[in-house]
Amino acid sequence: MTDLSAAYVESFLEMMSAERGAAANTLQSYERDLKDALSFLRTRGTRLIDASADDLRSYLSHLACEGFKSSSQARRLSALRQFYKFLYAEGLRGDDPTGILDAPKKGRALPKTLSIDDVSRLIGQAEAEAATGGEDAVAKLRMHALIELLYATGMRVSELVSLPASVLSQNGRFLVIRGKGNKERLVPLSQAALRAMRAYGEALRVRNAEADPPEESLWLFPSHGKTGFLPRQVFARDLKGLAARAGIRIAAISPHVLRHAFASHLLANGADLRAVQELLGHSDISTTQIYTHVLEERLHDLVQNHHPLAKQAKKQD
Repeated sequence: MTDLSAAYVESFLEMMSAERGAAANTLQSYERDLKDALSFLRTRGTRLIDASADDLRSYLSHLACEGFKSSSQARRLSALRQFYKFLYAEGLRGDDPTGILDAPKKGRALPKTLSIDDVSRLIGQAEAEAATGGEDAVAKLRMHALIELLYATGMRVSELVSLPASVLSQNGRFLVIRGKGNKERLVPLSQAALRAMRAYGEALRVRNAEADPPEESLWLFPSHGKTGFLPRQVFARDLKGLAARAGIRIAAISPHVLRHAFASHLLANGADLRAVQELLGHSDISTTQIYTHVLEERLHDLVQNHHPLAKQAKKQD
């Protein structure tokens, strides 16, 4: 960058760092994106500081032709918006050319999920391994409990691994979960999840009692790390290992995918979207609406299988 635009970019980055406390990675991203736009505009004989809305539209079209995803295009546009707002605020430009630009439309990203058969195989593998005992019996029982709890409740992985040990003493079929924003919600437990959790809890109690000195933890899934409970990265790693042993493609599995499976399978079997919102702990129904593709498929099948005209059409075929 050699023209006057480069100096303004440097001033912009200094402002973002000093006044807004932008992280180093954020600043590098802004610099990279603005440098790319500057290079493109230079080929058009235009300086970044003088670019019009049409110039910037051409740049975004160029990105699309180069195969950039809409999310990447939107990020570049966001950097340009911040830059031109800075120029306008500093009196270096009398207008903001990005003000009339539309953000690139993003396609709806559907969450990865697992089939009911895959989940059954995964749970079956965990249950079979838990029944073998051995030196790592507690670890096997822990994995079985984690899988059963996650699929039964749809908890976030952070909520799951940080469950307090006190849940072992409750007799009801509901757990009180403290989620985002310190909000509490009730999630139901299946009988299978209760059995797996209690079997693991008893094995953990025996192991802790036999330790010298005896161990005690505030957490259901304790560890010796700084948090005191099982790191979610460890669970994610062990889950992939379990999936591989169950014959499930490990690229398709993660704790979050099991949360998606919980929601998708509920909706596919007739659950109300609002009920799923409550169970997932979403504060806004719009977050839950990513699963409406499941509802759309179910409604389509419902019409095809039960609507009188659809039945009549099938007979004619």
